[in-house]
Amino acid sequence: LIDFDEEETAEMMEAMGMKESGLDALIRGAFTLLQLESYFTAGVQEVRAWTIKKGSTAPEAAGVIHTDFAKKFIKGEVCSVDDFVKYNGWAGVKENGALRLEGKEAIIHDGDVCMWKIGG
Repeated sequence: LIDFDEEETAEMMEAMGMKESGLDALIRGAFTLLQLESYFTAGVQEVRAWTIKKGSTAPEAAGVIHTDFAKKFIKGEVCSVDDFVKYNGWAGVKENGALRLEGKEAIIHDGDVCMWKIGG
């Protein structure tokens, strides 16, 4: 399948009854086995996924970016990735009431989009 173009790959996978590639299935299986999840940060210039252990608190998730983020954590602005896409970014999320303000005890979930507020 790796040598086919996108359309040929889709046709071949459909003919074989595959919903995802072997590589995608392997990655998904490894994440499940290792109890890993992904959350996102989204700024003007970059959207990035970060890998965390399932059940990570907001400061633990922020600490994956930089240890100072965990140490100086104040709060997080959080929404689901579905809402982020649906409302076209942070402004729309806030406008439509889909933003959650989360403190130090909050658990970050797979697919959350987060903006961290840290102290000086």
